[in-house]
Amino acid sequence: QVQLVESGGGLVQAGGSLRLSCAASGRTFNIYAMGWFRQAPGKGQEFVASVTWSGSSPDYGDSVKGRFTISRDNAKNTVYLQMNSLKPEDTAVYSCAADPSNNYRAPATWVYWGQGTQVTVSS
Repeated sequence: QVQLVESGGGLVQAGGSLRLSCAASGRTFNIYAMGWFRQAPGKGQEFVASVTWSGSSPDYGDSVKGRFTISRDNAKNTVYLQMNSLKPEDTAVYSCAADPSNNYRAPATWVYWGQGTQVTVSS
């Protein structure tokens, strides 16, 4: 099993920045990739970004490309999501995910999930 704990959410004005963290514990040697997803009120889960544990193949959703950056610190078993130029439409619960074998964009393919952290962007 892998446990994931997110932190770093909060309230920020449009144009501002936030950095989310996701700390992994447990059988972290099983992790192939980690990712971020988000869910806004009344909407489905949306792929935000993912990266393999080796740091290769970062992938971004179209709505965040060029504004968000995913990175990882293997020594700390932590993945980060740096969010810049935030917009009100970025408001959502952001959840971290980990998977032992793939980094597909479909949320249903990811095995391990954190509890989520709220990000609210005011206009």
